[in-house]
Amino acid sequence: MEERAASWADIAARTTVRRARSSIRLFGAAAVAVTVLPWLSSPSAALLRSEAAAGSGATWEQTPTNTTAPLWVAPQATDPVESPASLVASSSEPVAVHDGPDEASSVRLLDPADEVSGQLVFLVKDQVSDWLEVYLPVRPNGSTGWLRRGDVELSEHRYRIELSLSKRRLVVFQADEIVMDEPVGVGTESTPTPGGVYYLKELLRPPDPEAFYGPYAYGLSGFSETEFDYNGGVGVIGIHGTDDPASIGGDVSRGCIRLDNDDIIRLVEEIGLPLGTPVAIEA
Repeated sequence: MEERAASWADIAARTTVRRARSSIRLFGAAAVAVTVLPWLSSPSAALLRSEAAAGSGATWEQTPTNTTAPLWVAPQATDPVESPASLVASSSEPVAVHDGPDEASSVRLLDPADEVSGQLVFLVKDQVSDWLEVYLPVRPNGSTGWLRRGDVELSEHRYRIELSLSKRRLVVFQADEIVMDEPVGVGTESTPTPGGVYYLKELLRPPDPEAFYGPYAYGLSGFSETEFDYNGGVGVIGIHGTDDPASIGGDVSRGCIRLDNDDIIRLVEEIGLPLGTPVAIEA
């Protein structure tokens, strides 16, 4: 929840800055400029809220994302049994979110212009005919809504994250295989990391990889339940690196999850953790 940022770094040397925005207020941070970068095959772009960059005046770069992942295809009955894939919906256009799978239900409009990335990303919870029930990146935590399938692009992956607050440990799975199991720093008693089901909605690359947020920061779909208007931010929680490795394993943040810098680099550059990855946070 400590910062807000802008998208994936171009690990494959395909970065093209197409748009820049400035004067973005971060959680716990002064206004900073951001530029978004494209990512390999998954929707991406990041914006976190931060606790410790207040007054930094740093510049973060951000560029729109390319989505080249194939459209999701429903598995056939003959497919081998394994951990279910996550279905991810994304759109660079405004999306109508309904209360139910019915055109007559009440509706709200989510606009990608409100995201630093210029793209909306949703984790699909259920499907009914041509409708998708999705988790929403809005308050209150755990909110869901219904989208028309034709209004979004679909892709799938088999990654998921499980985070134990009591053990202060983050485990990343690809299907049923553990690809990372590392200690983390979590929220303090007064500003706890909220439990629940979330997903990665964006990724950012701070201007200084040795500074507070480390080299990368993922923005989650969830929000702090104690911080609502901190230094102009809205309390988005995230997973990021740190300039204080001794804080890993402790109750140290305003709600964000801190990883060692080597671990966050591995998530982004080696594992290539996609947006839409489910994040289950348990006590």
